[in-house]
Amino acid sequence: MTSDVIAGAETDAQLATRLAVQTGRLLLELRESMFAGGAPSWQVMDNGDINAHRFLMREFGTHRPDDAVLSEEGADDFKRLKSDRVWIVDPLDGTNEYGERGRHDWAVHIALWEKGAMQLGGLIAGAVSLPAMDVVFATDPPPPFPERRFEKPRLITSRNRAPYAAVIVANELGCEAVRLGSAGAKAMAVVLGEADIYIHDGGMYQWDSAAPAAVAAAAGMHVSRIDGSPLEYNEREAWLPDFILCRPEFAEPILDALWGDKWRARRDRNWR
Repeated sequence: MTSDVIAGAETDAQLATRLAVQTGRLLLELRESMFAGGAPSWQVMDNGDINAHRFLMREFGTHRPDDAVLSEEGADDFKRLKSDRVWIVDPLDGTNEYGERGRHDWAVHIALWEKGAMQLGGLIAGAVSLPAMDVVFATDPPPPFPERRFEKPRLITSRNRAPYAAVIVANELGCEAVRLGSAGAKAMAVVLGEADIYIHDGGMYQWDSAAPAAVAAAAGMHVSRIDGSPLEYNEREAWLPDFILCRPEFAEPILDALWGDKWRARRDRNWR
């Protein structure tokens, strides 16, 4: 019996939201105190990663002791593959941005996968906090679906490089490109209506996309792999290298731009 069905207990969605917020506050206080003490950026980043991870592991041990955890900062012993419930977390998404004074584009990701669940990739709850902006997004209650704000599609991509898939889509759809830091910050920009499309290929793990995908899907966004196939979580390989998150009206144009006749043929087969 999970604690969700125990009268008066904190639900999984409530726990995810609380932990995303509390971890963010811990990280903000730590960054402020370390920079005030003259710590170099690398030390701030390292301490942020490990302290956020340790806090979350203590909380899961207290409040969900029977659940497994897959964390970016923890060793994967693969016991999670035999568990019915797995928390997939990135204690500090956007470590480089966190280590730069004044940057706000970093996040905390908390998601819960449950065996047999019909939701997106088995994810039944999730939360993403943007601590420096003092905001959190969750699956319950989900964020409201935003109005479209821009005449041209706005595509959000990495600060350091534009993934090849994003370049193709930007050219084919005539997008305006915007750069931002962490995966969570980029994904929530779409949820907020500050961008229309987020595409990544070439390097991601389950913890990078799980919570953003859960929150975005709850808000009514399209979420998939870049070939249109579903995202699957708690797979043995933590590597999950590509991701599309967009307003639903852009999903087919994006996939058509990337795959052309191959995508149209598969779409038509699925519609028969």
